[in-house]
Amino acid sequence: MIGFTKTGVPGLGVLVIPLMAEVFPARASTGIVLPMLMFADIFAIAYYRRQVVWSHLLRIMPSTIGGVVVGYLLLERVSDQQLSPSIGIIVLIMLGLEQFRDRRVSDASVPTQWWFAGGLGLFAGTTTMLANAAGPFMTIYLAAMRLQKSEFMGTNAWYYFVLNWVKVPFSLSLGLINSQSLQFDVSLFPAIAVSALAGAVILKHMPQRKFEVVVQILAAATAVKLIL
Repeated sequence: MIGFTKTGVPGLGVLVIPLMAEVFPARASTGIVLPMLMFADIFAIAYYRRQVVWSHLLRIMPSTIGGVVVGYLLLERVSDQQLSPSIGIIVLIMLGLEQFRDRRVSDASVPTQWWFAGGLGLFAGTTTMLANAAGPFMTIYLAAMRLQKSEFMGTNAWYYFVLNWVKVPFSLSLGLINSQSLQFDVSLFPAIAVSALAGAVILKHMPQRKFEVVVQILAAATAVKLIL
């Protein structure tokens, strides 16, 4: 799923988060997923390397880093029992934001001022540190910038490549990334590589909207289970 979501099937990303938190302890799941995302990022920036719009990326990155610091401070103070339902709530919020994007983001009333990027960046940084869940915030931001599809994908790819590296020292400090989690990650790298390479090809033959609806229903059900 991680490989596909980086190069061609972005809807899968919302399902990875609650599934990992269901299988592993909630805090550990965030550290396990991060190196896998970073490995998949390499394929994404290689595929979309020439389509990045740096001005939009630089505009949102400072507040995103500030959000990472906020998320780090929160993670220092929460247990697995507290974080697990929190991840479920974050996923449900993500799904709600996806619906907002579908219905409202093309509206001319969507703001594009500096505070718009700053607020979305802060929320994106905080939620990505807590649950690797910055997706909807970045999607709303880039859609509001009216980018072409290739520029959208390229800027998005570079955003996550930079962001995930920023998160590494914080995750190491919290013990979320360790030798055991890295061994597990490395064992999954081949699957990530194959799916990342196949993602762009598969996207061309997939009824995207119907697929995303199914993924969102599954993600919502898993998130509710985490909360309960």
